[in-house]
Amino acid sequence: MREIKPEIADKVFQLEEKFKNSGQDLGSYLDGLLYDKYLTYWDYINLDTLLSLQKPLTHFPDEEIFIGYHQITELYFKLIIHEQKQILEKEDLTAEFFIQKLNRIIRYFRILTDSFDVMIRGMEREQFLKFRMALLPASGFQSAQFRMIELYSTPLKNLVHKEVREEFDNNINLEEVFDNIYWKRGATDLSTGEKTLTLKQFEKRYTPRFLRIANEHRENTIFHRYERLSSEEKNNKNLIEALRNLDVAVNVNWLLIHIGAAQRYLVNKNNSVAPATGGTNWKEFLPPSFQRISFFPQLWSEEELKTWGKEWVEETFNNKN
Repeated sequence: MREIKPEIADKVFQLEEKFKNSGQDLGSYLDGLLYDKYLTYWDYINLDTLLSLQKPLTHFPDEEIFIGYHQITELYFKLIIHEQKQILEKEDLTAEFFIQKLNRIIRYFRILTDSFDVMIRGMEREQFLKFRMALLPASGFQSAQFRMIELYSTPLKNLVHKEVREEFDNNINLEEVFDNIYWKRGATDLSTGEKTLTLKQFEKRYTPRFLRIANEHRENTIFHRYERLSSEEKNNKNLIEALRNLDVAVNVNWLLIHIGAAQRYLVNKNNSVAPATGGTNWKEFLPPSFQRISFFPQLWSEEELKTWGKEWVEETFNNKN
């Protein structure tokens, strides 16, 4: 009879105790290990399924890049929400834990912003302008996960368009506040009030979920978790810096990099502007100084909020136009 190493025997005893405490039979699980196949990398990450999800609608080669990059972006958004929920669900939240999770989120956004060069210079302009017509009325505007990131970050009133935001300071009717959320104007004809099909589709699919999240997190967003910290932890310089960096990463840099892509593909040599996919008005919708959305306005001076991303935007448009 072969001798069992003491360290192996010890692990078996530990496993036996573990399964006993949960009413399970260790022997059955050991049988499963005997019959189970070795795990492979490609099976673990469902590689074949993952690589089968890129399904271009046209014959233009660069559409594959367009699809792949947007799918990658949504995977990063999923990781960001994963980190946000850990902050929101942490019972004994500390500044140290808060900072760790915020830095992860900032890192994900930095990767997305840095890699957006794929969208700006990684596709042929003529191919993009042709295959995009097969995608109507779909638009990146319809990224529900990005809207969820916003809802988990700050009270709904902070996402209201700046022109009417003050009207909702004491408003408790979430549906009314949501109707005035800033991004809806980007897909609405302001002269007629008519919504684009892109917005109509988006609202029909996701409004119930968005309102449920807004209601469930009415008093439990990243903003609220910071506000409820002790005075000592609220004044932690590293935490304040991380919150401000997150604000800039999402509400300035992420928008600005999209403006660069729009300039590259939607403005021609004669400075005429093509409409964005789905009919969204990107020149009114994307510039951060037009919306002045901040997740944590209490961490910024009045002057900083007043000039939110303005200098970069003005410089860019003056150079291009």
